[in-house]
Amino acid sequence: MPQPAKGARLGGSAAHERHLLANLAKALFEHGRITTTEAKARRLRPVAERLITKAKKGDIHNRRQVLATITDKSIVHTLFTEIGPRYENRPGGYTRITKIGNRRGDNAPMAVIELVEALTVAQAATGEAEAATKRAVKEDTLKKDDAPAKSDEVVEDAKPAEKADEESKDA
Repeated sequence: MPQPAKGARLGGSAAHERHLLANLAKALFEHGRITTTEAKARRLRPVAERLITKAKKGDIHNRRQVLATITDKSIVHTLFTEIGPRYENRPGGYTRITKIGNRRGDNAPMAVIELVEALTVAQAATGEAEAATKRAVKEDTLKKDDAPAKSDEVVEDAKPAEKADEESKDA
């Protein structure tokens, strides 16, 4: 059974918070970026990212789960046809929160939450190249760690051979 969040719930009950976050997610998917308070942006980020992950999977079960949260079918359609495929190669981190200062009327800290750009082919290739480089460096360090143990064995094996050569010279 899911546990409700402890403490303050953005100025209302748990049901009010759930509807508020659903409406903020709907606006985020519709416009791509929204300006809201920092607290709301921080609470919205995991909700929006979970919905995008469901859209990436794209099956009917996940579509119905998203429709339970966002009731506007046109926005759900946009989420599944445009936003989800855009982040196909990205393993999370679909949103960015940028602080923009305080609101004029009540001095509330404000932030912009926006969908980040999808990884381009060049960025994906760069990421793969960096990962390959890290793997190669790791393999080299493992080989170097194994190499001294093998070289000791080789040196020990070489010494008896030298002694055998010396013995054959003496004979």
